[in-house]
Amino acid sequence: MDIDKLFKVPKLPPGGNKRKLPDNPSPAMLKKLRMDAASLTTPPHSQVSSLQGSGQQSTAVTMEEVEDEDMDRNFAPGGDADYFTEEDDEGRFFGGGLTSEQKDILNIFDNATGDATEDESSELSITKIRKLLLTFERAVNKNQDQRSKYPGDPSKFIDSEADLDSAIKSLLPLSQSARLAYPELVRSGTITLLAGLLTHENMDIVIDTVELIYELTDEDADTEYEGEEYEEAEEALKILVDGLIENSMLELLVDNLSRLNEADESDRQGVFHILGLSPAPDFNIIGFNPMLSTKLVSNTSILAWLLKRIQSKTHDDNRGYAAELLSIFLQSQHENRVLAGKNDGVEILLKVLSQYRRRDPVNTEETEFMENLFDALCSAVSEPTGKELFLAAEGPDLMMLMIKGKLESRARAIKVLDYAMSGAAGSPICEAFIEAQGLKTLFTAFMGKATKRQKTNSGTPASEEISHILGVISSLLSHLPSDSSSRIRLLAKFVEDEYKKVDKLLEIRDGARKRLQSTEADIEKERQAVGAAEDDEGLAGVEDATYFRRFNGGLFILQLVDYILAWLIMEDDGIRRHSLRMLDRGNQSLQDILRTLRLFYEHVDDDESSKETMTQKDIIQALISALDTTKVT
Repeated sequence: MDIDKLFKVPKLPPGGNKRKLPDNPSPAMLKKLRMDAASLTTPPHSQVSSLQGSGQQSTAVTMEEVEDEDMDRNFAPGGDADYFTEEDDEGRFFGGGLTSEQKDILNIFDNATGDATEDESSELSITKIRKLLLTFERAVNKNQDQRSKYPGDPSKFIDSEADLDSAIKSLLPLSQSARLAYPELVRSGTITLLAGLLTHENMDIVIDTVELIYELTDEDADTEYEGEEYEEAEEALKILVDGLIENSMLELLVDNLSRLNEADESDRQGVFHILGLSPAPDFNIIGFNPMLSTKLVSNTSILAWLLKRIQSKTHDDNRGYAAELLSIFLQSQHENRVLAGKNDGVEILLKVLSQYRRRDPVNTEETEFMENLFDALCSAVSEPTGKELFLAAEGPDLMMLMIKGKLESRARAIKVLDYAMSGAAGSPICEAFIEAQGLKTLFTAFMGKATKRQKTNSGTPASEEISHILGVISSLLSHLPSDSSSRIRLLAKFVEDEYKKVDKLLEIRDGARKRLQSTEADIEKERQAVGAAEDDEGLAGVEDATYFRRFNGGLFILQLVDYILAWLIMEDDGIRRHSLRMLDRGNQSLQDILRTLRLFYEHVDDDESSKETMTQKDIIQALISALDTTKVT
């Protein structure tokens, strides 16, 4: 193809044929020019004659200007209705890509969707609720009927299964109308139908049902109610929960944990929702009755499932959720802690936690997972049977390795030792701790460098780590036999290095005392403000609250330190002289320690499980008696 021919400019008439008009043309000349122009617009005479000879009627041919279609001012690429209207700041236009007809269709759909949204946001009437429940009941019955008729042919009941799926999801808005919907759910028998769907062969139907129950019992459901309406909504929610429990909903939910495959995203969400219906205080069903956690643990396999789930090699949300629920289960009830021990819970927790002896968690989610496991272990070893299992699984050795590692697990390991050594049943663990050279590890942590803030502010509260170290020391002094080599080794730690560890105790005591003084000053200001408006009878119910404020405001640490100092002063003359001399420098005396011990004695609980040995209350009383009769010169 010759490109030059396509774009070749047409030839113009030669310049010689171009005629120029004179400045003043005559009328005859103008007439001649008009006749020449007319002859160009008419066909030759031969053509006209041929047309007439053929019998065809000739018509005059005229020419008129037709506007070029390519120059149509309404033209836009693709018929874009917004092509000429949408411009940016620099004058460029792009259009919306839609024709006027398409825009009209979309506007119709937008208006319809907006109306539907407004209808859904409004509270459902009792008539609409009953209609939804009736539709749901029919969908359940139809699906059951078709499944029973054609059990081996899914094509026969697949449509009814899709209708059932839609019917379940249509009940989700009921969570926004709790006052009307929840009592109707129970009265109509819908709760029984939902319980039956938890055993459905199609796991998608089961997952939809779990999600519905989760939404109906969620703590945020019906939060817009206030006053009497809020109370009515709470009562309706209680009716719903009671109905779920009567239909064995908790047991059915737990049974589905083993049916779900977490490799699938929808199944993983189903597991998450089932765990969300479990015993966290701010979560769904069991939040209304914490005692149900004992029933759930004893009557289902939930505890075994949680212990297995936390052993997964890869960390995800459900694994972290399992650790949180396990911690809550063990904190809530004594029976749960005993059952955890029977299911090898202590050994499993130690096994999972052992990975943090050499490394820290990789992110905040894994850090929370680790903390929940340590909390669960603390709860487990607070039971006598748990202490035995902890010692048999070499738990003290693992905790000391973590303390030496100085990683994030260090403070939690000290906390576990504090719980394990407490009480009369902790005596064997105290002995094992000394034999494993635990004193050096413990006092290295105790004498660790203070932070810059702690050095400049003596009123800074003692860290949680220090409070648990003090708890371990107090347990060692309480349980190690008198005149035993283990006890002598413990006392020697406070004598060495010219009583530096005693000085550390006194430093911690001074900070706790200043914190307590500040707390008591705030309490006194509040007491005077209340007393100015009310009589003394108005203050009768605040004593316990006041003690707890003082307890958290420095009194707890002060009691631990004075308890330890009382043992040391009573058993070693050198420590006694040094302690009293240092106390005197701060305008303190032995009587201040005794005053703290008496307050400690008034509020400490009796340990009914240790009837054959001295309780902590007995020990405190003995210390007060010994120190009160000691004559110090």
